[in-house]
Amino acid sequence: MKKVVLLVVLALLILGGSLFAQKNTHREFKESDFYYVNVSVEKIYTHRLGFVVVYRKGPHQITRTFIPHEWFSSIGGKAELIGLGTGTEWPSMTVYYENGEFSHVRLRARRHRGHESWGYVPLNADIDEYFSDVEEIKLEF
Repeated sequence: MKKVVLLVVLALLILGGSLFAQKNTHREFKESDFYYVNVSVEKIYTHRLGFVVVYRKGPHQITRTFIPHEWFSSIGGKAELIGLGTGTEWPSMTVYYENGEFSHVRLRARRHRGHESWGYVPLNADIDEYFSDVEEIKLEF
């Protein structure tokens, strides 16, 4: 009698374990609402209103985008500047989207502004209009 009870308990444990394992394997996979696009940066130009980021949009084509300074200033802002050290990693820009809408951008740039990836917009260049009313980054490909 003890053997029968022991066998029944053992069978329930094995059956319960296999049902639990089967339940876990049939979980629904939910894709994230976030996705990102990473582009290689050719040059970052500093301007009194923000950064002009020149990036590759194809093998032989480049374009630019404008990131206002105020995007970097607040907690939970739209932009983050990540300083790269002296390694071999080249600057890049990662643009994040949520539900197809612009969320935020991360600009990975050399800490040392003397690096060849940094430049300065000439003082007489009138590009202030490109920084006004910037609400999102639309990457070109």
